[in-house]
Amino acid sequence: MRRLTPIELAPWTLPLIVLALIVPIIGAVLLAGPGAGFIAGAAVAAAILVLAARARYDEPIEVASAPAADRRYHLLVVATEAADDPRTIEAIASEASAGARSAGLDPERDVDVLVLAPALNRRLSHWLSDLRQARLGAQERLAVSLAALAAAHVEATGRVGDTDPVQAAEDTLVSYPAQEVIFVTGPGEGEADVAEVRRRLDRPLRHLVVAEGGATRAADRSRADG
Repeated sequence: MRRLTPIELAPWTLPLIVLALIVPIIGAVLLAGPGAGFIAGAAVAAAILVLAARARYDEPIEVASAPAADRRYHLLVVATEAADDPRTIEAIASEASAGARSAGLDPERDVDVLVLAPALNRRLSHWLSDLRQARLGAQERLAVSLAALAAAHVEATGRVGDTDPVQAAEDTLVSYPAQEVIFVTGPGEGEADVAEVRRRLDRPLRHLVVAEGGATRAADRSRADG
């Protein structure tokens, strides 16, 4: 779960914040009457909500530790796009095998892949708490991804996660001891989410972009060496 970092403010900043909130409302009332003041107040409230929704957190993401008896290489795949084309599957399988070899494990036997499908949702539906279509979409994306991995002889399990991919990954890593994370997204998607997870995660992360027509490219990659 994301934790809020306490914010220390200088004593003189609080009056400025209060003034910034109430001056537009008072000014609107004086210039155009109570109706304009109401509109200005609603605009201020909306701005506060938008800023709160876009707030980012910088605490390190907590990752579970594997039990001593579990020596497998654990790979988390966060799929906001279905991982079903051959190049994406090949990249996931190759990364899992390489990770197992680097840990001195058998890449055919000692690999555990978990596919996480965030329940992506339209903003209006999210605010209305309508998650039915989002969960159905995530379940379909998950089923397609697991089937494609199974066809390539990659054993994997899956789960549906939060509507926010970062929160979904964070919630999953609390209980799943991933040694590496792969994000699978569509073109032009997920850069901000990947950047945030990379900043807060202490282990390798790879970003695969699935383009139209099934072409896959590695958008970027980071490894936590040492």
